[in-house]
Amino acid sequence: MSRKPIMLALGVCFAVLAGCAQQEEEVVVVTPEPVYDKYGNEVVE
Repeated sequence: MSRKPIMLALGVCFAVLAGCAQQEEEVVVVTPEPVYDKYGNEVVE
């Protein structure tokens, strides 16, 4: 397998991280990932 897809994905990730780092931290909102039970239903906390 060639490494180009992996390098491309890493490049995109770094570009996104760099773009987020340049924004004001107050604008960045961290949303928690949804939690699912063993039946696949979303659990609302």
